[in-house]
Amino acid sequence: MKNAVVLLSGGLDSATVLAMARTQGFTCYALSVDYGQRHHSELAAAQHVAQMMGAHEHRVINIDLTGFGGSALTDNNIAVPQQPTEGIPLTYVPARNTIMLSLALAWAEVLHAQDIFIGVNAVDYSGYPDCRPAYIEAFERMANLATRAAIEGNPLTVHAPLLHLSKAEIIRQGSALGVDYAQTVSCYQADESGRACGVCDACRLRRAGFAAAGIDDPTKY
Repeated sequence: MKNAVVLLSGGLDSATVLAMARTQGFTCYALSVDYGQRHHSELAAAQHVAQMMGAHEHRVINIDLTGFGGSALTDNNIAVPQQPTEGIPLTYVPARNTIMLSLALAWAEVLHAQDIFIGVNAVDYSGYPDCRPAYIEAFERMANLATRAAIEGNPLTVHAPLLHLSKAEIIRQGSALGVDYAQTVSCYQADESGRACGVCDACRLRRAGFAAAGIDDPTKY
């Protein structure tokens, strides 16, 4: 079995990706990042999901992005939008996926893993620039220029299996793979118990996805 690093936020998408990677026969090393986000219930959810989906190991890395702010998720002076907005929303965290993928890349080299999985989506998403196919392709190219493993003939692949799926398609696939979505937290401002606000962008996308999939939404609102 090949090793793979799977970025695991504790949300719906990353839980589905972990299930997909495991089904493909990878030994999964789940990586979560405590970056100073508004709540830690998603990290608790990540721990539950990692155990539930049989991750070989789960690690949480701490990087405090509140030192920079610039996002409603890392600056308490910026409110999480309650309604859809035009353009890139205030919940975009500058360089978040680049930082997380870089951490995953570092662990992958140590594990002699040639595969990284990330749950970005470019269909039902908030318009973040680091969720686009061109970004994933560019990061993979960079990784294969920057690592000893690639130079020595072991190139790395960044897998983004949800990239072109709707939220409903993601939910259907995850449900078929046995993901318990009641254990996941997607809300940008969930409380300590993981109860979702029901009005932020992440909640709206999640709720609409379950409705379109024809599957009962197990989210606690």
